[in-house]
Amino acid sequence: MEVLWNHLHTHAEISWKEVETTNYLVALFKKSGFHPVRFQHIPGFYVEIGNDKPVVGLRADMDALWQEVDGEHQANHSCGHDAHMTIVTEAMHLLKKMEGDFSGTIRAIFQPAEELGNGANRVVEEGIIDDMDYLFGIHLRPKSEIGFPNCAPGIQHGACLFVKGEIKGEDHHGARPHEGINAIEVGGIIQQHLKNIHISPFIPASIKMTNFHAGTDNFNIIPGKATFGLDIRSQTNEGMTFLKGEISRLLEHISNIYNVPIEYELIDDVPAAMINPEAEKIMEQAIIHTLGKNALVSTIETPGSDDFHYYTANRPQVKATMLALGANVSPGLHHPHMTFNHESLKNGVEVLVEACMLATKK
Repeated sequence: MEVLWNHLHTHAEISWKEVETTNYLVALFKKSGFHPVRFQHIPGFYVEIGNDKPVVGLRADMDALWQEVDGEHQANHSCGHDAHMTIVTEAMHLLKKMEGDFSGTIRAIFQPAEELGNGANRVVEEGIIDDMDYLFGIHLRPKSEIGFPNCAPGIQHGACLFVKGEIKGEDHHGARPHEGINAIEVGGIIQQHLKNIHISPFIPASIKMTNFHAGTDNFNIIPGKATFGLDIRSQTNEGMTFLKGEISRLLEHISNIYNVPIEYELIDDVPAAMINPEAEKIMEQAIIHTLGKNALVSTIETPGSDDFHYYTANRPQVKATMLALGANVSPGLHHPHMTFNHESLKNGVEVLVEACMLATKK
């Protein structure tokens, strides 16, 4: 298991570029007697064992982040996707040896582009979850959330939305500010009024400007054009719907007041988790059966997001939950020097295998 993780960790690939990762894992599964099926239009693949119903899915995300590590920019598995692939691969190999002990189909999905928030949608378009009954995901958790070896049967991720906008005025002379609109000032007004959007205090949420570009090397030109980006978070889908409406009204209002076009688009609209109680109960029992009752903690709530929840948003009939795997992740997820307790890999395999066995119990 450690050899597999090390290969995936040292051969990280960013979103939509997971070609060699796909090739490596496909070859590994073929060598073990599986029949992996590549996705038609995107990197990634699925592989299954068994037949008939129920159909139980395991999802592993494949992509790495592009970030600076020790002064160099590189693909880096600082979110633990290398661990997720390792766990699901090992789980499938173990389940293959137990094929006579369950009825139904177990299908592992190796999904690209989770970090961009749109890989799951593309997998849905491939049609491979249309007949699925259960879907189990997995994610390493920081030490600050769950200590090793504890696990939770679900992760209540929040909703996440990015707004990509453009202020489309005209440049004008620095000596004649009255002849046009300063896009930097308009950006400042947007930032200021974002703080005046008030959502129910019972819903954790945040809105912030995370990107702004305007101007050139010529300091005597007042920029009329600028681009900006917003990061919006809500712990509930209802809260996100409210925030979308408020932001749209705000940008249209500022556009009218300053008489400058402000164009924007909503991108990577990732929904909040929709945890199925039946799937959650199966995962809870799997944790108890494999790690003991003392290792079970309640479903956790986190402001982070995961495109895993697109599966249930697109196919509500799928009963889904995500295992929160205590791994003592430190200093934290997405940190360039993220580390975790590798003993958690074995725990993840055992819990997912048991969850599949419970979901397909004869």
